[in-house]
Amino acid sequence: MSAADKTKQASSGPWWRVGMMWMVIGGPLIVVVASFATLTLAILNPDPVYKLEAPRSAAEMPAVQGRNHAATPKP
Repeated sequence: MSAADKTKQASSGPWWRVGMMWMVIGGPLIVVVASFATLTLAILNPDPVYKLEAPRSAAEMPAVQGRNHAATPKP
């Protein structure tokens, strides 16, 4: 074994001390943690569901018809 080979073996340390490894694993790890934080927020603070009410006056009728037309599925 030459001196260069011994230097290469001596300079390589454990995997957790390699900086590039933390950059490769760190990015996806941050995304996974952020997704669980977002899931927690979504579960704890659900969006409110509003009831659809009938129009109270004749002036509201066109808006209600337009809303209902937009909400109906296409055949």
